[in-house]
Amino acid sequence: MDQGYIWLGFSIYIALSLYVAYLSRSGKENTMSGYFLGNRKMNGFVSALSYSATTYSAFMMVGLSGLTYRGGVGALGFEMVYFMGVTLVAFFGPRFWIVGKKYGYVTPSEMLGDRYDHKMVAVVVAISSCVFLIPYSAVQLAGVGYLVEGMTNGGISFTTGVIIATILAIVFSFIAGIRSVMWTDSLQALVMIVASTLVVLLLIDGLGGFSEFFGHLEKNHPKSLTVPGNGFWSFTTFLSMTIPWLFFSLSNPQVSQRLYMPSSFKSLRGMLMGFLVFGFIYTIVSVLWGFSALNLFPNLENPDVATPSLLASDLVPTSLGIIVMVAIIAAAISTIDSILLTLASLFARDVYGNLKQNTTEAKQLQIGKWVMPVIAILAFAFAEMQLDLIAVLSVASSAGLTVSVPAIIGAFFWKRGTAAGAISSVVIGGLLVLILEFTTLKPFGIGSGVWGLIVSLILFICVSLMTKPPTQKATEFMGYIQTEMKQSLYKK
Repeated sequence: MDQGYIWLGFSIYIALSLYVAYLSRSGKENTMSGYFLGNRKMNGFVSALSYSATTYSAFMMVGLSGLTYRGGVGALGFEMVYFMGVTLVAFFGPRFWIVGKKYGYVTPSEMLGDRYDHKMVAVVVAISSCVFLIPYSAVQLAGVGYLVEGMTNGGISFTTGVIIATILAIVFSFIAGIRSVMWTDSLQALVMIVASTLVVLLLIDGLGGFSEFFGHLEKNHPKSLTVPGNGFWSFTTFLSMTIPWLFFSLSNPQVSQRLYMPSSFKSLRGMLMGFLVFGFIYTIVSVLWGFSALNLFPNLENPDVATPSLLASDLVPTSLGIIVMVAIIAAAISTIDSILLTLASLFARDVYGNLKQNTTEAKQLQIGKWVMPVIAILAFAFAEMQLDLIAVLSVASSAGLTVSVPAIIGAFFWKRGTAAGAISSVVIGGLLVLILEFTTLKPFGIGSGVWGLIVSLILFICVSLMTKPPTQKATEFMGYIQTEMKQSLYKK
């Protein structure tokens, strides 16, 4: 595809997004809650679109499509497991929202530190999130790089695409904090779902309709329609990749932090329902993209270039291809800037705020803004390594975050849980994941996420039973949730 069209698409996207971000400003945000949570006043529609754009990033249209190309229909089952995990949001979302409103939490790790009555819990969980989320940010940057490089046959380099995405993520984050990110997310999500659906319908029509489309797959790539198919989706591989994905909505702080933002229970429900509709459509579309690429380009060396190859093909009108390209890039940037804001708030609130005595909220906010470019540069450096499949790297990052799940669940449902149990489970579980990832070891063929979760669960329970729990705080915390949940049901 001509580079001129790519640059034109970039220019229009940047101008429109900057305008929307500017309109989102509502005065200068001087508080952590205002800058990082939008003062907890987000409505359901905007929250749903933003939640969708943040969650369904370069992983979907580049990563999941590439995973479908590589291993076949098992990729659909893999993503459906994540969909099942969204039910955790329906269960835990109201609880996050209730305590966030009550105690003024800005980050999920701050909530854990308060619930377990020990500031080091917040510090440890925040640092763990930083360690594992920076590689996930790099995945999004890499998705942009692969996309522009593939669509221009190398005319625009991988590095150029990554640099553009990094700069835009920083700019959007700085303009008005989470408010500008959520409004630009909403625009991006609408364009993304409409354009990608239109393109996949055009592709299937150009390949002879659904009957001929799947008939061609059955004839030339029969293993792509079965599990384990070509052998990629063995049981242990499926288990290793899906377990971290199942708990994604709880373990990833850039996602769970958004549970503090809706203005009401009604807005929270609207966010969840909108996300479910968006996610189902986008999952089907992404898998069909992967199958389309397999039909048209069966010999690609790198599955992650399946989507760029489709967009540059003759079956996709240039104008529509540019729109989809921009939508995918926008989705990746949406995830990156959300992660930048989340990690900045974690560092400023939970690390700096707890280790530095008597800090003011204004100082924490200033520190958070200073940290964002640093995190972006680290993600850029990691992206330049161009490691492995995007989908596999995404799961590896989520594997490290999964070790916080026992402490999160225990915070809401186990009064006996202790700070020592939470800290040991996150530290040792996280170190185990890092060791297994760096050494590429898979005991019994099972990946690091499963082992990390098992070890962290055992440690959380055993260490908690051997140490003294914060009974008063646990009773107050859990009792307040129970009271508010009953009242909300009564109001219905």
